[in-house]
Amino acid sequence: MQLLLVGPASVADGFLRALDPDLRERVGARTGPATAAPALGSGRGLDTTVRAAVRAVADGSADAVLSAGPTGATVSAAALGLGRWPGVRRPVLAATVPTAAGLAVLLDVGASVDATPATLAGHAILGAAYASVALGERPRVGLLSIGHETGKGDRVRRATDPLLHELALPAGARYAGLVEGDDVVAGDRADVVVTDGFTGNVLLKGLEAAFDLTGARPAGAPPRAAALLGVAGVAVVCHGAAARAHIASGLALAAHLHRTASVATLTDLITAPGIEMPDNSRGDA
Repeated sequence: MQLLLVGPASVADGFLRALDPDLRERVGARTGPATAAPALGSGRGLDTTVRAAVRAVADGSADAVLSAGPTGATVSAAALGLGRWPGVRRPVLAATVPTAAGLAVLLDVGASVDATPATLAGHAILGAAYASVALGERPRVGLLSIGHETGKGDRVRRATDPLLHELALPAGARYAGLVEGDDVVAGDRADVVVTDGFTGNVLLKGLEAAFDLTGARPAGAPPRAAALLGVAGVAVVCHGAAARAHIASGLALAAHLHRTASVATLTDLITAPGIEMPDNSRGDA
């Protein structure tokens, strides 16, 4: 694996000097001014580190981008700089989490905090495609709510549930209905858990903190990084306070997604005959 550091020269130079000579040969740098990342979609400010990193993928200097910077800036830069998959208006962050039954895909975990029923339906399609590649065929898709019974949840969840019952999902996936937080931990009702980015981010951080406090995180657990689905390139996001091991796991995830041609595979799945991304242009910002 070759690494390309993108950021202020003062930081990159210090990092490179600290490396062993053998490792230094495998690490390059693309430096620029240190500037504050603009708000999502604002377009303000000078060139930012995350935009420069995305440009490196766009121009072929890199095969994937890993960012521990502001999530909103990363999502915006990747969507604008790399383009989106067909029919995808809102990219989504998908994390793989350990459960008592194995692994599950949780999305969205922070790409956007608000969601409409059409947005969540789009998440279900992207999550089903991703899980079929990451976990195996015919994943079960669940919608996170506060009960299993029809009619449970807020207005968005109540409107999304019947929509998902009628939605064609890729890779032979099926909608398993509403799931609760404890179902995510048990892992016996759904392989894909769909929610908005606000709720998903809170749940993900709670799960990670619980594993850290109890020491219950299993050996071989998935990376503490999220894949950005819906952009025409490999992009992975880590938490801003990620430890070295978490950054390393994010790099491994990015390399795996590139080597397995995940973008092409997932694009084929969501554009297969009979699969149609919902129109979420109305009411979505």
